[in-house]
Amino acid sequence: MKLKNILFVVNDIEVSKAFYKDLFGLHVTLDMGENVMLTEGLVLQERKLWESFTGKTVMQGSHDSELYFEENNMDGFLAKLEAYGDKIQYVNPVEEVYGQRVVRLYDPDMHVIEVKEV
Repeated sequence: MKLKNILFVVNDIEVSKAFYKDLFGLHVTLDMGENVMLTEGLVLQERKLWESFTGKTVMQGSHDSELYFEENNMDGFLAKLEAYGDKIQYVNPVEEVYGQRVVRLYDPDMHVIEVKEV
């Protein structure tokens, strides 16, 4: 058995595609409208489709998981975040952990993302 993808339920697929492209350099590899696969194995699926498949209501901002990225150019990434402006909501401000800077932020649908300096 192999883990193939991680799926995030999103409210607006276009907003989420732009967010992950602009800040993390992820690109669409398969676009089926309400279901989109990005590079690195991230899948985005619109909330209404997910809820129709599962019969369950999505709860945003549950803080029970995160995407983890490593960044060689932390200064450049932090500048991207700053340029994105108040569209960015932070879980934690930039902090130093074991001699490396780390920042946690939310995507547009309140999924937690951690970026750590390499």
